[in-house]
Amino acid sequence: MKVPAASSVPLLTLSTLISLVSAEDVLYSRRLAKRGIDAEGNYNISFFHVNDVHAHLDEFSSSGTDCTTPERGCYGGYARIKTVVDEQRPKYNDSLWLNVGDEFQGTLFYSYYGGEKIAETINQLGFDAMTIGNHEFDGGDDELGDFLVNLTFPIISANIHSDNEKLNKTIKPYHIFEDKGIAIIGATTEETPSISSPGDGTTFSDVVESVQNAIDEIKSNTNITRIAAITHIGYDKDQELAEATTGLQLIMGGHSHTLLGDMEDAEGKYPTIVKNKDGEEVFIVTAYRWGEYVGYIDVTYDPEGKILAYHGAPIHITNTTEQDEGLQAQIEDWREPFEEFAAEVLGTSNVVLDQTKCQEQECLLGNFMADAMLAYRKNDSADVDFALINAGGIRATIDTGDITRGEVLTSFPFGNSVVELALRGDELWNVLEGIVTGMNVENQEEVTSFFQVSDGIKVQYNPGNTNFTKLVAVTIDGEPLDNGTEYHFVTLDFLAGGGDNFFTPTTDFISLDTQDEVLVQYIKAQSPVDIELDGRIEMVNGSAPTPTPSGSGSPTGTGAAETPAGTGAAVGRDSGAILAAMCALAASMALL
Repeated sequence: MKVPAASSVPLLTLSTLISLVSAEDVLYSRRLAKRGIDAEGNYNISFFHVNDVHAHLDEFSSSGTDCTTPERGCYGGYARIKTVVDEQRPKYNDSLWLNVGDEFQGTLFYSYYGGEKIAETINQLGFDAMTIGNHEFDGGDDELGDFLVNLTFPIISANIHSDNEKLNKTIKPYHIFEDKGIAIIGATTEETPSISSPGDGTTFSDVVESVQNAIDEIKSNTNITRIAAITHIGYDKDQELAEATTGLQLIMGGHSHTLLGDMEDAEGKYPTIVKNKDGEEVFIVTAYRWGEYVGYIDVTYDPEGKILAYHGAPIHITNTTEQDEGLQAQIEDWREPFEEFAAEVLGTSNVVLDQTKCQEQECLLGNFMADAMLAYRKNDSADVDFALINAGGIRATIDTGDITRGEVLTSFPFGNSVVELALRGDELWNVLEGIVTGMNVENQEEVTSFFQVSDGIKVQYNPGNTNFTKLVAVTIDGEPLDNGTEYHFVTLDFLAGGGDNFFTPTTDFISLDTQDEVLVQYIKAQSPVDIELDGRIEMVNGSAPTPTPSGSGSPTGTGAAETPAGTGAAVGRDSGAILAAMCALAASMALL
């Protein structure tokens, strides 16, 4: 059914916004067909949103590193975002401009200045509210507190609870915009303690429960019917939140760097629409990463707070978008102290050291970084067998041509130290099983990253197998993994301490050089870099063979890659541990 656009639903003027996705269509929810649009009592408002900028204050190349070749295209930058938002917002009677978190970590603007210049920048953007991302905690509670007290707009997250005075002072569960009759609730991923560095006195409660409690409180104490959320929890979790709650009509999300819209490579529709517990529609939008897009959605509410109509699309921020001259001048001034350092050429690469697939499979930059760590440690320890890192710590692709120090720091910005650990074969098997299953075998908690490994180890797994039976075979230095053998390997202090839930946390290690400095020296030694994928992480059919007694010296995980799936092969490495894990999982599910 075609419905004429009502005067209460203003359309975005394309001629003034070159970079708006050209395929924008006016779309209407199924509620429109049932209720119709009556000008009496309906309310229209436009939402602009951005997420996961990760300190990309300035424009960047498609890989996420500094834009040194504009002819290849430059994206984002807060000077361009400011132009777009400042031009568009005056066209609407009512609008909100919302920040969905993860402003910290990703470029030298954070590495060099901490949150200082980020705060100065986003204060000039005129945000109406912001929620907290996990990376805001990378420098601890005090650093975050200092950042937040300098912001000039409300900070909201319903599931953060802290005994830190500055965090308590600044973070509230929600904010009510009285003049618009709208409440905005914030939420932050519950995984933050395992992927960042909040203090012991800061906890993260269940997102669904926290958001629903906030909705109920708003409805009990006010006449507000229009309720939205800005959530740094990820696209899949946003859909789960929508389905598990009532009273929420719109979610603007972040954390998963998900591209939504009609463009190539989009992972879903903008908006994605799901039904809540009452069968009502909830609209979910998110705006990719690094400020390459600004989300824009215009909605019309009925008097009950239900969304009748909507239109919009992500706005692409490219080098055709004008920069705000004043803000860009400040950003360029801030670059000067680290510009010469970042521009140092370390070597060259004949291949693209790709980051984009690292969370899904073996990737070239993951291989290169892990190989660098192994080579570094082998200079002092002949016994080390391999290196293992988390894919989540690899933040940007390194393009062909010159490799600069700035690119290294953008790709590996966290300053993690290299450490050496040792595990028995059966313990190592369980670690790898937990990673490919996505749940730690020992503690039954989620593993929050994929992995990458060096030369010296080969891991084969079958993602189609049931949980805790996905690992098929592991070979180290060409030999099958042995239960009783102790293997020495290098990893990162973040992982050794429990980050991403790979290992049982330990402090029994010595921190060596930082990851980025190790890579700098390796690039200098290997230049020009010319490598290719070699199958060290491989998806295969089949299952692990029947385990042999621990310490027998007999191999496990050999030859199983050729076994067709579903042939009745035995469960795998440590059947007793796996059975116990599966029983514990079943018991915990029964309590839900």
